[in-house]
Amino acid sequence: MIDVIASEWLKLRSLRSNLYLLACSAAAVLACAGIAFMIGRGFDNQTPEERLAFPTNGDGLGNGIAVAYFVFALLGALAITSEHATGMIQPSLVAVPRRQVLLLAKIPGVAAVALVAGQVLAFAMHAASMAVLGDRAGQLLREGVTLGTPLSEPGVLASVIVAGLSMAAVALIGLGVGAAVRSTPGALVVLTVLIVVLPVVARTLPMPLRARAGSFMIENLPLQIAGTGGGSLPPAVAAGLLIGYVVAALTAGATVIALRGRRIKALAIGMTTAVLVMAAPAVAADTPAAGALRWGGCADKGTGKGTGKGAGKVLVKDLRCASIAVPVDWSRPYGRKIELTVGLLPATGAHPRIGTVFAVPGGPGGSGVQDLSANAGSFAELRDRFDVVSVEPRNTIDKGVLSYDCLVSGPWITWPETREEYAGLGRRNRAAAERCRAADPEFFDHMDSASVARDMEAIRVALGEERLSFITNSYGSMPGIAYSRLFPERVRAMVFDGAANPYMDRARGRLAHEESFGRFAAWCARASTCALHGQDVGEVWRALVARADRVPVPVKGESPRAAYSGLDIKEAAAPSVISPGPAPDFPRWTQLAEAIARAVGGDASGFAGYVRQSTNSLKVPSFTGMNMTHCLDGLGFHDYEEYRELRRQGERLLPNLAGIELWHSLACVGWPVAATNPPAPLPAGKLPPYLAVGSWTDFGGAADLVRRIPGSGGVRYLGHGHGLYNAGNSCVVAHVNRYLISLRPAATGAVCPGPDA
Repeated sequence: MIDVIASEWLKLRSLRSNLYLLACSAAAVLACAGIAFMIGRGFDNQTPEERLAFPTNGDGLGNGIAVAYFVFALLGALAITSEHATGMIQPSLVAVPRRQVLLLAKIPGVAAVALVAGQVLAFAMHAASMAVLGDRAGQLLREGVTLGTPLSEPGVLASVIVAGLSMAAVALIGLGVGAAVRSTPGALVVLTVLIVVLPVVARTLPMPLRARAGSFMIENLPLQIAGTGGGSLPPAVAAGLLIGYVVAALTAGATVIALRGRRIKALAIGMTTAVLVMAAPAVAADTPAAGALRWGGCADKGTGKGTGKGAGKVLVKDLRCASIAVPVDWSRPYGRKIELTVGLLPATGAHPRIGTVFAVPGGPGGSGVQDLSANAGSFAELRDRFDVVSVEPRNTIDKGVLSYDCLVSGPWITWPETREEYAGLGRRNRAAAERCRAADPEFFDHMDSASVARDMEAIRVALGEERLSFITNSYGSMPGIAYSRLFPERVRAMVFDGAANPYMDRARGRLAHEESFGRFAAWCARASTCALHGQDVGEVWRALVARADRVPVPVKGESPRAAYSGLDIKEAAAPSVISPGPAPDFPRWTQLAEAIARAVGGDASGFAGYVRQSTNSLKVPSFTGMNMTHCLDGLGFHDYEEYRELRRQGERLLPNLAGIELWHSLACVGWPVAATNPPAPLPAGKLPPYLAVGSWTDFGGAADLVRRIPGSGGVRYLGHGHGLYNAGNSCVVAHVNRYLISLRPAATGAVCPGPDA
């Protein structure tokens, strides 16, 4: 046998055409470089937002891999079809009568040449692509990868090496096809169909069938074997499929050249082996995900059921829903149960599935199912690799257990100047709470974020996931923090987007709001559309607030009780200060300036008007539905002395907005139920690195939160906004997706430019 292999090696290396053929593989390098050049030119002509949505060039091999495969497949085919074409097959069979032995002896030489040449070619293709892209290669994209991926990126070195190995596999496929067809033109046709036609046909199919079919194409197997994308198959399955292609081709070749009488035996053995190997991907891909939830259409599951404003809303087409029963009181797990609605945006299958991302809604009490529907586009790239789930949490106010109208109302908060006024505020707060609580005290008393976190853990168990990744939005950070404390070993990754931070000093947490007020004042100084243009906005504002605290500003046509104190003015203005609306008009700043000017003239109707539009109340009410979570989460004061100390601190640090940092805490004075989820330290040593993201006004809280966990990072958006991932901010989406895919948070100091950058 060794002599036969040696003779076949002599044939292979003595044919000058083989050397020429290998030289033609340089066309693959040129193809990679040329397409990278066109990608770079196209990228340069895009806006910054369009660049973030640009498709990745990846390791660059995909642009020339078909050319390389065709060359190596032809190399393998010619190793035997050239003998048929010249008639040299007859002397070969005289020397080696056993035809399968002749075919087997050709394999080592073809494989050796293709292995060495394939590795050289793969690295050359990658190097050419990266060189042409230059600095552009490092541009982060929405899908969480860069425009080009260097060898230092996880899995890229492996994908290049595997691509080189796959060229050897393709050469053996060509050998098998050549043996079966016995004709160079015929082999060319078959190989063209396998390497060129079938992938093109797969790309014309609709999603998700396109992604599913593409996963089985030879050109996409190296990336899947390396675990870096390219399809939905796990690495072991993709490797098995590549081996299956080789086995099938060589089996076909061995079957055709077999002697009569042995053909059926060879066919049976070979095809059985090939079918067994190639069946693995189908079995693996079709295995249903574990889990006990029964998914169906959201309309059938009553996503909008209840008496609230969310009833009957239309959801996106591919959103699925299921119900899960959880205990009202987790200290009594076998007691009374409530049903929660869980929403699912399933993975699209464009890449190997990594796991499940849990999108935790804010509020407190926002519907995560409605968030998934409204913001499905923000998760589009993430769904290439993850299922995305969320929940209508237990503290969603329209479940029909407690009165919706009661929960969306509440008292108007006042500044207590004395211990007696503090006690009076407590009596008003308690009365408002008891009105809602009376309908179902047990339910009302278990709306804390730790209970929500335990519900999330029940959903994880029902999903059958070992660990979850999380994107928390706004107050959703509180269930995220509670989950981190209670189930640290179940956290794969955690993103805090505009987080509420129970550990941060309250006044210092609002310093960024003071900076936003400074931006508002600067805008008024330069914008003639500002009603305060030409005035010192800071002086006008502070004088108005001080006067309103002495003598509240009346609302024209309303009762004296509706008059605005300084605290009322600051609380009404705060949302507009930090969220002015789109530039350059900044409509909410325009509205705010007009309200200030009118209040200076003695009428607070400007504030009352836009507050009523959003709350149906003349002044901002302290919503009982939010307080039933805030107060159980320990947002209140220990006593009057703590309130006075925190108030003094706020007045010292926040010259324009002091009081807004205590407004929610004042709503918890006199609360009828003691805090059940007070702030507690995070088990930092048991948690993976986290990622903080946020705008000018809310990044500080998120960043302070993740500093408690070693290795964490953050991305600051240099602009206005809140809930940036849900809002579809492309730069933030790119950083978050990269972290969730790679588990590498952005470096400290990373920024996303704002609209004026």
